[in-house]
Amino acid sequence: MNIQESVTVFDKAKSAFGFAQELPPSPVYDVKHLENIVHLSTKTIKRKIDLLKELGLVDYNRGKFTIKREVISQPYIVLKTIFPSLIALKKARRFGKYYKSTDVNFMKKHLPKGSIITLDHKAHELTKYQTPLDLYVYVDDVEKVSKLLKNHGFREGKRGNVVLLPKVGSFENQIERVFLDCIANGGRSFLDAAAIMLTHKDMIKTRARFAGDTILKVQEDLPTETAY
Repeated sequence: MNIQESVTVFDKAKSAFGFAQELPPSPVYDVKHLENIVHLSTKTIKRKIDLLKELGLVDYNRGKFTIKREVISQPYIVLKTIFPSLIALKKARRFGKYYKSTDVNFMKKHLPKGSIITLDHKAHELTKYQTPLDLYVYVDDVEKVSKLLKNHGFREGKRGNVVLLPKVGSFENQIERVFLDCIANGGRSFLDAAAIMLTHKDMIKTRARFAGDTILKVQEDLPTETAY
């Protein structure tokens, strides 16, 4: 996806972002109960949910859904900046063989030229904050690398801890790109984003929004040698 295509998709998703940001806080939403709250038809609500699902920001099942609140609540300028990360993560492909660290070690030993590690392992390298779980790698040719893994006994599925990502967007500032990927991924990665911001603030230009208690938690848990 080129820059123009990314802008077009973002503009299309803008109304869905606004819809999600206006929802009252809740761990789970019921589409039927939202009609009177957001004053939209069920059809319109589902259409917006579908747009958010395409970006990996909503988990929908049988009329109920959850959202990545920490991601959705970001200002529009931040959402636009992390958009390439959202697209790449949505296109991620997972692989596993033994489903433990040996899989990660294999991938690290067979990294193709031009590959870029991001999220868990790169965030840990930068901050020493959280123990990494999955190995996320940007590669130039996802299909080619997936064939390499399959030829060595890896299977593609939802449980694998080796994750291939297509290169989408800019990688000029790789530290900030990891930061943006962490925001886009949400969950525990959002804490990694806060840790990167605290330890490498001179490299981070994007002003993401973090709750005060999130920053305090990360500050307290950062290892002494990496504390800002």
